[in-house]
Amino acid sequence: MAVKRLGFLMIFSLILLTWQLAITAFSVPNYMFPGPLSVARAMFEMFINGQLYKNAVASLFRVTCGFYLAIFLAVPIGLVIGRQRYLRSLLNPLIQFLRPISPLAWIPMALMWFGIGDKPAIFLIFLSSFFPLVVFTTSSVLNIRTTYLRVAENFALKGVSFYTKVILPAALPEIITGLRITLGTAWLVIVAAEMIAVKSGLGYLIIDARNSLRMDKVVAGMVVIGAIGLVLDYVIRLLERMPSVEWSRMRR
Repeated sequence: MAVKRLGFLMIFSLILLTWQLAITAFSVPNYMFPGPLSVARAMFEMFINGQLYKNAVASLFRVTCGFYLAIFLAVPIGLVIGRQRYLRSLLNPLIQFLRPISPLAWIPMALMWFGIGDKPAIFLIFLSSFFPLVVFTTSSVLNIRTTYLRVAENFALKGVSFYTKVILPAALPEIITGLRITLGTAWLVIVAAEMIAVKSGLGYLIIDARNSLRMDKVVAGMVVIGAIGLVLDYVIRLLERMPSVEWSRMRR
């Protein structure tokens, strides 16, 4: 682990050095593409005046609300659809029709329904997360080993107990993989939505900096977005280390 971290730091430092040398060698103007030193100064400036913290918290709040709402609805629906063939044949065409539609295409209607503020952004995050999570969950249920289902039949497990004690634990590894991918998509969508639908957040920070011709702040916002995305991915990966998840993955 220490070797991997050292390697990452070396590669990251090499990228920063190459970036700064290229900016200096080709005399690239700061308003076109700032160097790492300019970006670091802009990031420090936004950190001191609270601008960075305020907008990062706003983005995380919207992603958390929309993503959790999608989980609470999509996972149970996916579990049921995965077990009920009739419901699957009935709902799958509708899901596959709505799923490819970009959440950003819903922005005009979201603004009309909810106005400017958190609600349209949360709605867009929900849309970007709900349909992929339903598909991931349904697929994970269909891939459950028949041995588990036979054991459940032997113990006469039915209803809620059947889903909570057999289906959900067995499907959990693939569901967590779906959560990891979907969260990354949600983080992409919130930044794009904030450039249009709200007046705060990291997306708004970037578009406002662009209007002010502060490209150093634009790149600083991009760096923060990437860093937060890395942390969110790490948090989801921690779920994969849960004993029950590791056991289910080994037994698949």
